[in-house]
Amino acid sequence: MASRRALVTGGSSGLGAAIVGRLLAEGYDVVVLDRDPPQASGVSVDFVDCDLSSRDQLDRTMPGLVDAGPYDLVVLNAGINATGRFETVAANVHTDLLRINAEAPMVIAARLFEASAFSQGAGIVFVSSLSHFTGYPGAASYAASKDALAIYARSMRKFARSRGVSITVAFPGPLRTGHAERHAPKGADASKRMNPDLAASLILTDALSGRTKSIPGFPNRSIAFIGRVLPKPVTALMRRLIYDRLE
Repeated sequence: MASRRALVTGGSSGLGAAIVGRLLAEGYDVVVLDRDPPQASGVSVDFVDCDLSSRDQLDRTMPGLVDAGPYDLVVLNAGINATGRFETVAANVHTDLLRINAEAPMVIAARLFEASAFSQGAGIVFVSSLSHFTGYPGAASYAASKDALAIYARSMRKFARSRGVSITVAFPGPLRTGHAERHAPKGADASKRMNPDLAASLILTDALSGRTKSIPGFPNRSIAFIGRVLPKPVTALMRRLIYDRLE
């Protein structure tokens, strides 16, 4: 029986690395697309070096990525954040964020479909954010990019199904990662963030079960529900917890 094959973008650290670890444990052969090699020692993956903020570099990388398939699972996880008052964030930072978080996963998905690089019954996971339900004052471009990705994934679902591919959109909340720590407001309690290994397990369980949406953890599902029902109070709360505490 041939090994199952997975592609994970941003798989060298954080949530992506946790997802890669889970997939390796399940016997998948894993291709990691990232700017940096995997941090964990002893991890055996096919590493593809690509800076997703460069469209030229992504376009040059895509033929090799297609040839590395077909894929049973594709996890489009790579993402960056930029926090601060909107007018103080450099224009190129906004641009890089939108390219990495929204344009790159859209391009990768489209090119893989174009090349029929999916196995029958394959799945795609688009990693959006809990901010899709709550707003994210102090990280407007991040929130916009993750909203765009969720809407794109939803719009692609019928087409993907016609090709025998399921789409799951994941909406993780704050995670206990170095990236989250760098962008958290001063005094934020890291212990309240979810362990990325747990988030990875819950997201993959949902994706491999064919669920269209994954909000890992009851607290995050509660926040998503309240955010839909009471968007203004929740956004005001987020402003106090994040925006007003930014330096």
